[in-house]
Amino acid sequence: MNKVVLDAAHFDAQARRWDANPVFRERAERIAAAIRARIPLNRAMTALDYGSGTGLLAFLLKDELGHITLMDSSAGMLAVAADKMAAQGVTNMTLRQVDLSADPPADETYDLICTAMTLHHIRDTAHILQVFHRLLNPGGWLAVADLDREDGSFHGHEVDVHHGFEREDLAALARAAGFADIAFDTVFEIEKDRDGVRHRYPVFLMTARRY
Repeated sequence: MNKVVLDAAHFDAQARRWDANPVFRERAERIAAAIRARIPLNRAMTALDYGSGTGLLAFLLKDELGHITLMDSSAGMLAVAADKMAAQGVTNMTLRQVDLSADPPADETYDLICTAMTLHHIRDTAHILQVFHRLLNPGGWLAVADLDREDGSFHGHEVDVHHGFEREDLAALARAAGFADIAFDTVFEIEKDRDGVRHRYPVFLMTARRY
């Protein structure tokens, strides 16, 4: 079977209607609440939202952080985020079209890196965790929200993604990348009908720290 890749063009095509999905909005709200509960956010912190999309998560956290870089490979998603920034008069955000899997890490470093529902789209999980570690300041935090291991039905077996993650395996990769204080919380559950069967897909938040 030829695998389908959900590339930047796929997300470009969905960008203008992304925020209209109530599941996406609620998921972002739950993830933001979990980040607040686990990480002591403050206005002196710089943050990177990687795979930021339209900024659903970043906009929920913008008043509790200093500066946030929204980074995504989809120009369409970032264009929607730019429109939202202009409409709301947001001045503490920067947009960057970058794929950290392919491009060298940016020169700047951050106090917080968050990423929501992006990790399962990245082929080399170990590598991206190493990149995140390099981009964090000492004492910085990582917050990864993604799917628990699932049977492949979330996107479909034909789609070239990770079918979620075993928490123990992901924690081991994070430790190997240099992270400590690794913790998991279940923060949301997505429900989908597949072939007449109702499936439930838990979403976790993994938090970790670079010392």
